[in-house]
Amino acid sequence: MILGLSLPQFIAFHVAISLVGIASGLLALGALAAGRFHPRMHALFLATTLLTSLTGFLFPFRGFTPAIGVGVISTIVLVAALAALYGFARRGVARIVYAVTATVALWLNLFVLVVQGFLKVPALNVLAPTGTEPPFLAAQALLLIAMLVLGAAIVRRRQPSEALNPASRATA
Repeated sequence: MILGLSLPQFIAFHVAISLVGIASGLLALGALAAGRFHPRMHALFLATTLLTSLTGFLFPFRGFTPAIGVGVISTIVLVAALAALYGFARRGVARIVYAVTATVALWLNLFVLVVQGFLKVPALNVLAPTGTEPPFLAAQALLLIAMLVLGAAIVRRRQPSEALNPASRATA
């Protein structure tokens, strides 16, 4: 039992939170890349992505695993994203810090989704049973490229709060 749930129930809970984090992250960061900021969507994305990382630590692992490593990195990245968004209101360098850390947090969640897809979906598992085959590597490479493009678009795009601030136009 984990948090009063059987292991299968806890796995379903963890996966559901993760999928909400992924969906809200895609919506929030996609909008940000287009110059629109939706505070509630970002809050949902950050909260569910952090909850995904934290609940991941509750699984009955023995020793340090790659999943724990990803969880540690994700948690650190999310703390920086939360500080940039709520502590510094995405002002100055915090805007870039938020863009980068939010994108990395989403990428890590999607990275795990791809890993789990190749492990659990029979049609994908046949293509890459060990996770070292070209289809798996290609999927992860395409994901990384897409996330780099998204992150760059967010960094380059003038953000809504900056569009109203004449001082930011001189530095953009």
